[in-house]
Amino acid sequence: METKQKTLYVTDLDGTLMRNDETISAWTEQTVNELVAAGMAFTYATARSVESARTIAGGLRLQLPVITRNGAVLADNNTGKHLERALFTEEEVQQLKQLLPELPECGFVSCFIGEKMIKTHVPGNQTPGLQKSLRSNVGSIGLKPVSSMEEMFCGQPGYVTLIDDREKIAPLYERVREYPGWECVFQKDTYWEEYWLEICPRNCTKAKASLKMKERYGFDRLVVFGDSVNDLSMFRVADEAYAVANAIREVKAAATAVIGSNEEDAVARFLQEALQAPHS
Repeated sequence: METKQKTLYVTDLDGTLMRNDETISAWTEQTVNELVAAGMAFTYATARSVESARTIAGGLRLQLPVITRNGAVLADNNTGKHLERALFTEEEVQQLKQLLPELPECGFVSCFIGEKMIKTHVPGNQTPGLQKSLRSNVGSIGLKPVSSMEEMFCGQPGYVTLIDDREKIAPLYERVREYPGWECVFQKDTYWEEYWLEICPRNCTKAKASLKMKERYGFDRLVVFGDSVNDLSMFRVADEAYAVANAIREVKAAATAVIGSNEEDAVARFLQEALQAPHS
């Protein structure tokens, strides 16, 4: 048991552990649960909120916190409880309002109110991509319609998301990416044609959250899996990094090796083999 606990395994969800239909196969779920029960240290890192992730990954019986909101929130996958959260400062909130006047039309803000997280949005003149995303989240997280940009930043804001066509989102990314007070991820949606710009507080990346967990729990090695732009930070700091076959070119180039696709239970199959390896 002690030997198996020396390696921390962290996987992305969408496009990596999850299949193209936004599900985790019954085989992968069962295999991961058996491996965790046998002593494997495993968790996931996602841009999703834990509320959204648990609608898909709630059957995973994980002992470690999960990394959500690209590292801004550590949570308990079994209960959905937020264990640690990062927040924007009041100064950063004001800067976001000034830099992103387009936000009410193409985005939402994830805000914490007590133990709950809500997504605030302004109904009306919303882009098709934003409308699609909000529809897909109905039932998984509290959607709160508000009437203005000011009301979008209620409670304790911790994450901003903008969704639209690439040519409309790219200039917004260029506008906000240079500010040192936050982290930005700009990438194509895993399942749709729209692009996402996601902004979270400073030092909130999958990499930094994974390294925090590696140090906190005394692991010697970090092994990660991914497919997209927001996984690259993990790939750069991991001891080993594996791209699924459907990953983008940049992720494959940064990987230790390329494994099977997300449609082939590739991560769970890799983990199953790793449990037998002397260093696992």
